[in-house]
This record gives sequence, C-alpha cells and structure tokens, in this order.
Amino acid sequence: MSAITKDSAMGFSVTLNTTFPEAMAKVTEALKNEGFGVLISVDVQATMKAKLNIEYPSFTILGVCNPPLAHRALTEDPHISLMLPCNVVVRQTAEDVLIEFADPEVMMTITDDASLRKVAAEAKIKLERAAAAL
Repeated sequence: MSAITKDSAMGFSVTLNTTFPEAMAKVTEALKNEGFGVLISVDVQATMKAKLNIEYPSFTILGVCNPPLAHRALTEDPHISLMLPCNVVVRQTAEDVLIEFADPEVMMTITDDASLRKVAAEAKIKLERAAAAL
C-alpha cells in the first residue's frame, strides 16, 4: 500500500520506486480494479520532442473514466462533459515515478449541484483506493 500525499490544491499523489513502464502497468491495473478505464493516453514526452524539440522525462497524462459514474453525472447535467474524463498523470522524476490524481471534488467546486458533487465524492473515493493500492 502506498501513502497518498496532498501535493497541491488540484489533487493528490503517490510516489513509486519503480520503472516508468512498471508504474504505468500498476496504475492502469489499480484504476481498472476500481472500474476506471483509460480513454485517452497523452505521451507528453513524445509530444514535446516532436513539436518543440524539447527533451522531457517519461510523462503521460491518462484520461480515465468510470462509466457508471460518468453516466450518472451526464444524466444529471450533460454540460458536465466539459469536466470529463478524470486525469491521472504518470511522471518520471529524478529518483522515482510520481502518480498524480486530479481531485474530482475540486473539479466540481464550479457547480452548486449536490447530485454532481455526490458523484465527484464517489469518484474521489475510488481514485484514492486506486492510489492506495499502488
């Protein structure tokens, strides 16, 4: 089990002492176990190299979705699609691999809709369990 750290107002993180490919595999498996699938995978390292010729360490942004929670949120307010999917970042640091999770409750502070906030709270619990499982 990993210790979850609150690094910023935007989310929480876990640091893994492993290789980047191993971290990616662990993260996707932990997310899968909580009902999340990866919809989008953005290779920041490759993009920065191709577009700006800048070297970055391994760095991937995952757009993840838990379909039952997304369905509930979209049924409540289709405009919430502007806030989907949830982002999880897997980033190589000098010593380790940092896994960052966007906090769905923070994202929902823009709405007064109690139903949407409830869905966000449930999503956060699932993401925290995935983080803790790492």
